[in-house]
Amino acid sequence: MRRVLPLSLALAIVTLACADRAPTAATPEFKVAQADGSAGSVTVMTQNLYVGADVDAVIGALASPSPDDDVPALLFAIETLGKTDYPARADAIADEIARARPHVVGLQEVSVIDIDLTALGLPIVVDLDFLAILRAKLAERGLHYDVAAQVQNIVAAPLPGISLVDHDAILVDADRVTVTSAGGRNFTFNVGVVAPGVELKRGWVFAHATIDGQPYTFVSTHTEADLAGAHLEELRAAQVSELVASLPTDRPVVVVGDLNDIPGSLMHQVLAGARFTDAWAALRPGAIGLTCCHRPDLSDEIAPFSQRIDYVFTRGLEGRGKVDRFGEVPADRLAGPAYPIWPSDHAGMIATLRR
Repeated sequence: MRRVLPLSLALAIVTLACADRAPTAATPEFKVAQADGSAGSVTVMTQNLYVGADVDAVIGALASPSPDDDVPALLFAIETLGKTDYPARADAIADEIARARPHVVGLQEVSVIDIDLTALGLPIVVDLDFLAILRAKLAERGLHYDVAAQVQNIVAAPLPGISLVDHDAILVDADRVTVTSAGGRNFTFNVGVVAPGVELKRGWVFAHATIDGQPYTFVSTHTEADLAGAHLEELRAAQVSELVASLPTDRPVVVVGDLNDIPGSLMHQVLAGARFTDAWAALRPGAIGLTCCHRPDLSDEIAPFSQRIDYVFTRGLEGRGKVDRFGEVPADRLAGPAYPIWPSDHAGMIATLRR
């Protein structure tokens, strides 16, 4: 059963949770690892940043015939957004990037959230640009990660004063990676409009780059999830087929992302048929490697993961290497406004691949 708060209580909690906090005098401590200088070695990371609330529950309320559940669902999502504190989570993700020093970082659910309900008499204002916040955290650590490409996906403006825009993005270590060309595209086949003011689109971003003089292509993508009981396995396979058809065959290619499907699915078969190797399965045979999902409010103490849907796929880099997860053990939790929280609702993945 979905929990609906009384309006007065929701407003009090939301206002407190989403209010700007004054910076503390203490400077966070972190260590930046030395970059892996091994010839022919490439390190990549993929991370779904997580919007910070159960968007599916909001879509369900907006799509229902009754308008009575729209505002309570939105207010509950905003309350959860405060509890999951993206700026704090971005600190943890930036720390992991500093530790792993990936050449390339693929990001999904890169959100821009603008909420201003003051015109409705509600004292609620939220302004979050996920990519800008993460890049600022990286800069604080002396790291120079540039945006190679991003693509706009989901656009949701269900009510006046509420806007959510979702992106995929690729960051590259500007000190070690030279981008020769990059871009982003939406898939030809998407779900489309699912509720008033809410359109579901997905896509991918790519960067053709050189590392130590060697050419590579990197891709980050976020294929469509099942929605409202509908299993969209064939849609995901079609989306991945379109992506694969766009990729070069004259250089190593790395595809990372939240692919919303499990090993053995049609999506997985499409990539295998295009000679891509599932890095986790190849480098950690016998290890399950689940990546999804934490509770929407990130309050679980032990990861209740039941799916492996976040991947690193490689073609032309099927030799030696290592791969691991981030955000699945209790030591990865961080202090949140109300309780310890996880960096995201998904585990991230970090893989070092050698020719």
